[in-house]
Amino acid sequence: MFTHRWRRWASLPALSAITLVTYRPVWFGGVLWDDAGHLTKSALQPASGLWRIWFDIGATQQYYPIVHSAFWLMHHAWGDATLGYHLANILLHALSAFLLLNILERLRIPGALLAACVFAVHPVQVESVAWMSELKNVLSGVFYFGAVLAYLRFDRSRERIAYAAALGLFVLALLSKSVTATLPAALLVVFWWQRGRLDWRRDVQPLLPFAALGVAAGLTTAWIELTMIGASGAEFALTPIDRVLVAGRAFWFYCGKALWPSNLIFIYPRWQIDAAVLWQYLYPIAAAGLVASLWLLRRRTRAPLAAVLFTGATLFPALGFFNAYPFRYAFVADHFQYLAIVGLITLGSAALTTLAGRWRVTAQAPQAALIAVICTPLALHAWHQSKQYADAETLYRATLDKNPACWLAYNNLGGLKLHGPSRNVTEAVSLFQASIAVNPNNTEAHDNLGSAWKLMGRLDDAVAEHREALRLDPARAQAHNNLGVALAALGRDDEAVVEFREAVRLNPDLAEAHNNLGNALDGEGELDAGMNEHETAIQIDPEYAEAYDGYGLDLQERGRFSEAMTQHQTALRLEPDNARAHVNLGNALRSLNRSDEAIAEYGEALRLDANDPAAHDGIALALDAAGRPAEALRHYAAAAALTPGSAARQDNLAEALRRSGARDDAIAHLRAALRLDANYGPAHYHLGNLWLAANRLSDAAAEFQAALAYDQAPEVHNNLGVALIRLGRRDEAIREFREAIKLDPSDPGARDNLSRALSDR
Repeated sequence: MFTHRWRRWASLPALSAITLVTYRPVWFGGVLWDDAGHLTKSALQPASGLWRIWFDIGATQQYYPIVHSAFWLMHHAWGDATLGYHLANILLHALSAFLLLNILERLRIPGALLAACVFAVHPVQVESVAWMSELKNVLSGVFYFGAVLAYLRFDRSRERIAYAAALGLFVLALLSKSVTATLPAALLVVFWWQRGRLDWRRDVQPLLPFAALGVAAGLTTAWIELTMIGASGAEFALTPIDRVLVAGRAFWFYCGKALWPSNLIFIYPRWQIDAAVLWQYLYPIAAAGLVASLWLLRRRTRAPLAAVLFTGATLFPALGFFNAYPFRYAFVADHFQYLAIVGLITLGSAALTTLAGRWRVTAQAPQAALIAVICTPLALHAWHQSKQYADAETLYRATLDKNPACWLAYNNLGGLKLHGPSRNVTEAVSLFQASIAVNPNNTEAHDNLGSAWKLMGRLDDAVAEHREALRLDPARAQAHNNLGVALAALGRDDEAVVEFREAVRLNPDLAEAHNNLGNALDGEGELDAGMNEHETAIQIDPEYAEAYDGYGLDLQERGRFSEAMTQHQTALRLEPDNARAHVNLGNALRSLNRSDEAIAEYGEALRLDANDPAAHDGIALALDAAGRPAEALRHYAAAAALTPGSAARQDNLAEALRRSGARDDAIAHLRAALRLDANYGPAHYHLGNLWLAANRLSDAAAEFQAALAYDQAPEVHNNLGVALIRLGRRDEAIREFREAIKLDPSDPGARDNLSRALSDR
């Protein structure tokens, strides 16, 4: 007994080591597809987030509070480092294999260790183990197998504590992934296999509470899939006959992949189901025929039928009878059979071990040889398969190699090229277009293509694509937000505000839309409302750098530069490479007369983006304030060169040239500014000053009068008065000096000029 127990427990580190080695390619794997939606969001990271995980349905992508509590704990243990998440998945999978070993040994099924090893390294399991989001599978698997072990003990001893343990573990499994609701059916299959019949009091009645909990969990998940995740629409409009056809084909698909795991794909092609096509009926007919044949065989052996019934019962939630969001793009997925594969693995392992035992030399040698012969190629295949999961781009490209009509992979790969580290907007456009070519009703691809067009400056095309996305799905909040961004870039601010408001109405937790609405309201002068929206964005996502930056700009508008500086610093703590936040922090520091610090911030912004004209503007002003005009002049020139259509920057450069003594160059740039915008008042004013200094009084007066059409500034009235007095037009000059004083009673220059004009009258 001691030796047997020691050998059993020794299998745990052995299974763990085998599994760790098999999945070595994904130890440091990156974030895939919807991992970001499952890993703990910033809004859920505080202690209060645990309460929301459990009691706020919709706070997490799916209502699996045990899984999201585990993600929450792991986030607090090692943050966003993916190594910890991957090792957790791998070791939980190994623990499931160990528990399976214990179950099969307790049931006295031959080849228990072989089955456990095959379960651990089977290539079909790669998707569940290598994908961080599928902590759902591996964690629920541990609770599922633990519940089976506890219930088998109860079945033997009728101990209440064993029953309570089984029920508790089953609840934990359901709260990790509701497909484990099939456990009562699986246990009934096991008891039928053992005893040849089912007894109501002994076998069925004790499992009724399990069945009730399973049904409740399944219905809850189905409701969430339908109402919150989006498992509705044309892709799910299947008739009952269609669903039977899907189920029959899926059953054989999973059996095939379990027995011969070749050509595994992350996203399989979605079958065209047509009840008018007769050959599609062969799948469910063949499945029914298989069950009937095995039923006739039951008097010789019940094992094959039990294995098939276990497989079918465990697969049942994923066979197409209930809507699941992944059915939009494929009716099957490897991770759907994480537990169901146990039936066929167990049957095959028992059969091979029994056959090998007929030629055995010792009790252990045949099974050890079988493990080596069968598991080595499986582990190598799983090792190569797991390499595809090292990062998202590798996974999508591998998917497209095998499934070139996968519109979802084109779209997701385009998203990586649009927003990821290997950014290539041109390639992103072609990928989104390829996605739309395969599936013209692909809302996400239209929306993403619009965002790509915006980045390429094709704003009208961007608006058209976002509107197409909203035609297909009017309730898509992100598309309303993206349309608002494109409209704002076109200067259609009123329309943009409407779209941002609709986005936050449809999804009040969309922080990006709140932030964009805040920016738009700021632009319309509604500063209080804009500040409120930025504050809301920060409350939703405390790590949203752009919202802190926008809030800082609101504070700068109110002259609260010290508080603004703090907000910009927070933005940069969260996103150190945000060049815009460096510029805005530099502006706040410059307003606080901290020129040297401001120069450092502008310099960092230019290190990140040497072609940012706003950074050149800011550093030029700060250098001027620090008494470094020659350096400032270079940056004024750079800003003007980067934006040749900006009258304001031509004017800024002209003033810097004037201060440096380059009068003719200054005049040339002022004339260039006025060619760009004949009504640009500052350029008229500065040109007027140059003409005044050159004693070209009529020209000066004309420029000052043109400047007043732009802005009734006191200094313009005063300088116009000076030009007029020199032209001998004293009465007109007096009116200008009086207007300057009315606008700025504290201006001593205008008062002195008025006094001299009156005394000379």
